[in-house]
Amino acid sequence: MPNSSPLSPMIEPTLDDFRTRALMRIDMTLEQILPPVGVQPSRLHEAMRYTVLAPGKRLRPLLTYATGAALGIDEALLDYPACAVEMIHAYSLIHDDLPAMDDDDLRRGRPTCHRAFDEATAILAGDALQTLAFQVLAEAPGLSAEARVGMVSTLARASGTRGMAGGQALDLEAEGQALDLVQLENIHIHKTGALIRAAVQMGILAHGGRLDQERSDRLDHYAKCLGLAFQIQDDVLDVEGETDQIGKTAGRDQALHKITYPTLVGLAEAKAMANQLISEAIASVSVFGERAQPLIEMAQGLLGRRQ
Repeated sequence: MPNSSPLSPMIEPTLDDFRTRALMRIDMTLEQILPPVGVQPSRLHEAMRYTVLAPGKRLRPLLTYATGAALGIDEALLDYPACAVEMIHAYSLIHDDLPAMDDDDLRRGRPTCHRAFDEATAILAGDALQTLAFQVLAEAPGLSAEARVGMVSTLARASGTRGMAGGQALDLEAEGQALDLVQLENIHIHKTGALIRAAVQMGILAHGGRLDQERSDRLDHYAKCLGLAFQIQDDVLDVEGETDQIGKTAGRDQALHKITYPTLVGLAEAKAMANQLISEAIASVSVFGERAQPLIEMAQGLLGRRQ
């Protein structure tokens, strides 16, 4: 079990300090939660670890910790919820890359799970990561039963037909089709945005129901704006050929003839939209003062990312 001793809230002078501290907790917890390779079925466990422990941005679990920092929550309470969100994200990447989906060969700078292992093992690895995420939430130490149930419900909703899986279905249906801006936004609010909003909700729920509705709504609005900005920036980087460093194969969306923000409104307007969303996200959490600095700097850093 990760260190559960009381610690001060994760308020650090820079995002780098915050990120380093949070990433250490995330990696330590994931290492302990994931089944070891030496335990049967070892190949399945190896595939799970191959995907989850690969180098990555860890944006979603970092958002859980950053939300906790804004609310003054002991980060030990956030270890399991943050890692549950990351495992759901990892499962979605495995399935998104499969031949029946995007049929991609690269993910996070390495062969995708089905290329490194095989398609059947990759499917099972995704399935196992999804179920493990909910087990982790159900067993999260230090949280009330009410908080754990709320987290399970939130993550399930964000992962299902009204969230990530539904968004992926809409995305597949839209390949080669003409879309307007509202339809495109609807896809990404579900496919990308739902899990980002869930990551923030993990921090809110860890607060134990003591957060007033206005501040809860502000955090949720931050997450909604950030999720959409993230997708727009992802589309921009795909056009500019810079997503192959850690993300998917560069130019993949164009090869699949997907409608993206740059193809719909132009590259310059897409960048302007992302900037506006980031400004709105930052303004939404200003009420939390200095404690919101990790959330603010994560939003600001989003526009400068190259992976």
